[in-house]
Amino acid sequence: MAAALSYIGIGALSGFVAGLLGVGGGAISVPLLMLVFAAQHFPPQHLMHLALGTAMCTVLFTSISSVRAHHSHQAVDWPIARVMIPGILLGSFAAALVAGLIPTRALAAMFIAFIGYAATSLLLDFRPKRTRAVPGAGGVLVAGGVIGAVSSLLAAGGAFLSVPFLSWCNVPLKRAIGTAAAIGFPIALAGTAGYVITGSRVEDLPSPSLGYIYLPALLLVAVTSMLLAPLGASVAHRLPVKPLRMIFALVLYALALRMLASIW
Repeated sequence: MAAALSYIGIGALSGFVAGLLGVGGGAISVPLLMLVFAAQHFPPQHLMHLALGTAMCTVLFTSISSVRAHHSHQAVDWPIARVMIPGILLGSFAAALVAGLIPTRALAAMFIAFIGYAATSLLLDFRPKRTRAVPGAGGVLVAGGVIGAVSSLLAAGGAFLSVPFLSWCNVPLKRAIGTAAAIGFPIALAGTAGYVITGSRVEDLPSPSLGYIYLPALLLVAVTSMLLAPLGASVAHRLPVKPLRMIFALVLYALALRMLASIW
């Protein structure tokens, strides 16, 4: 019962953050899922992979809910998203296959670095200078591949890379966040397939699991995140978010430190 309530809380928080700030719910859900999985005595060597795979799969559902909300505000640049998707699919799938070969401690260290970057970006309200136009189809395709690969390794929706990239290319911030939500679905789709395939070769995973996806956590996190993502998107378009950025940045720092302590 305690684990179920934890999954519901994780889904609510990660969905709201994904809709509000576009940083990807994985920044919140992965370290929290690791803590809950550890409390349930799942095999230590698989904690990080299970957290990443489960969080990656929940992005499938969160992104649908989030992109619908942003689309209703006409904040999605669909031409850019369509060009990026092929590269995103290839990069996400390949990276998820590789993730299964990386030891838990090394993978966790990479994720902690990502959380630190995301938290600092939020705290400082980092916005790259808009210095150029969106590159041609080839450049956007390559950018999609890089964004997809890194996002798949970190179970993130891609916004932590795509929003700065699009802002740098003179795409307005709110439109960049909406477009990041749109490309979150193909990232999650290809990444989930990779985590299912690599996890299917592992024998001592908790039941019921589909590869590296723990299904009870997926169900509860996905449902609650879908309910809260539109609320976060609505708040992002209506209210100043600077105080919330600072609060969530501090939360991310705390999660990173807790995660670091748990693996060392």
